[in-house]
Amino acid sequence: MTYFLPPEGRLLDTPENRAACACLDGLAQARAQGAILEGTALLCDMEHNLTVALGNGLVGRIPREEAALGIAEGTTRDIAILSRVGRPVCFMVEDIQSAGDQPRLLLSRRRAQRMALDRLMSSACPGTVLPAAVTRLEPFGAFVDVGCGVVSMIGIEHISVSRISHPDQRFAPGQHIYAAVLDRDLERERLYLTHRELLGTWQENVENFHPGMTVPGVVRSVKEYGLFVELAPNLSGLAEYRPGLEEGQRVSVYVKSITPERMKIKLLIIDQLPPAPPAPLSYAVREGRLTHWRYAPPGCTKVGAETVFLDW
Repeated sequence: MTYFLPPEGRLLDTPENRAACACLDGLAQARAQGAILEGTALLCDMEHNLTVALGNGLVGRIPREEAALGIAEGTTRDIAILSRVGRPVCFMVEDIQSAGDQPRLLLSRRRAQRMALDRLMSSACPGTVLPAAVTRLEPFGAFVDVGCGVVSMIGIEHISVSRISHPDQRFAPGQHIYAAVLDRDLERERLYLTHRELLGTWQENVENFHPGMTVPGVVRSVKEYGLFVELAPNLSGLAEYRPGLEEGQRVSVYVKSITPERMKIKLLIIDQLPPAPPAPLSYAVREGRLTHWRYAPPGCTKVGAETVFLDW
C-alpha cells in the first residue's frame, strides 16, 4: 500500500518531527534517510528566501527556488512563498554547514513536494481517498493541500449533493477534510478531486432522520412550489413555501414523511433560526478506494447522482 504524504502542518507537532528538528544529529539522520520534516516559517526576506524555525533555537533557510515546485520554472507565483510566513512548511534537509556558533542549515521544500507529487501521480488512482486541508476558497471551488503543500481543486459541483452557492457554506480555510481522486493529468501533473461521494448515499444520510422529528436545516433553494431545506450536506427535503425566507437562512423543520422509493422527504417549517457556523462534516468514507458510488437507494424510481471511478 502506498503511503501518501500528509498536508502541511500534520507533522509539525509529532514527537518524531520534534525530535529530529531539535538537534543537528537528528537533522543529519533525516538528511541521510531522505526524510520529510516540518518547521514554522518565521519570515520571507526581500529575495523571497524563507527562514524556518526548527527547534531548540535552530533555524534553517529555504532558498527561493527551493521554496515551492514551479518557482524556478516560473510556473508558480511567489505568493506561494510569501503566504507560508507564520505557517508550517515541510522540507528535506539539503546541507548542514558549520558557521561559527550557529550552523547553516539549507532546506528544500521543493524536494518534499516533488516526492509527494510523484507518489500521487503514480499511485493515486481514481477513487483513492486522500486526507486534505483547505487552503483557499473561490466561487467555483475549493483549493486543497493533498500533501506537502501540493494543491488540487474540488469543483463546487463536487463538494456535496446539496447545492451550495459558494464553497464557504461547506468549508473554511485550514479545515481538515477528505477527498477522492476523480482523474489525473500526467502531462500537467494535476489531480482532479471530488468530495460528495465521501459524505454518504441518500440511504446512509436519511437513517439519521425519522418522521415526527424536528431538526435544524438550511434553506438552499426557494421555488414557487416550496423550499428545499438541507438536513445534511448530502440530504435535502421539500417544505411548503413560506414568505420571507431566503437561501442560506437556518430554520427548524418538522419531518412529516420519508419515502425511499421516491427519494422524497416532506418537511414543515417550524421557525427561523439565528445564523450559525456550518456543522462539522460527517464522512461515510475516510480511507481506501471507491470504485462505484450511487446516491439513490435500491429500488428508487428517481435517477440520482452516480460516479464510476475508472481504473487506469
